[in-house]
Amino acid sequence: MIELDEIDRCLLKALAEDATQNAGSLGRRFGLSQPATWRRIKRLQDSGAIAGRKLDLDYEKLGFGVTVFLGVKLATKGRVSLDDFERAVSAIPEVQTVEHVLGLYDYRLRVTARDISDFERVLRRRVMTLPGVGNVEANVLLSEERRPGPL
Repeated sequence: MIELDEIDRCLLKALAEDATQNAGSLGRRFGLSQPATWRRIKRLQDSGAIAGRKLDLDYEKLGFGVTVFLGVKLATKGRVSLDDFERAVSAIPEVQTVEHVLGLYDYRLRVTARDISDFERVLRRRVMTLPGVGNVEANVLLSEERRPGPL
């Protein structure tokens, strides 16, 4: 685990909100020079605390107005490998995340679709035909509030 001071935490919070900010503007905001800020960010990247930067798309504005979380229970553990299921489900473009979880279900999937009928098509033709799929439970996302995390 990396040691973080208050400035490191502030930098991480700021970058979590907007990863496009440059070291110069962040340095001015937190009372550091651009090189000192860059060195801190580089240290956080090298340590793995910053694992990457991603583009946050607004799927609704792109025509994907429905998000559904699926709980998937595999029917035949042992007969179908987890790797086979993960590889097959990851090939479905509408599946945004695949999480292997402990609990009632084996996997939690985040699926985006244009509308409910599009989601039904994805569920029936793609998800339900995957190797080893048993029970599936769907929860439609009504709203989402993103929290910055524990920093």
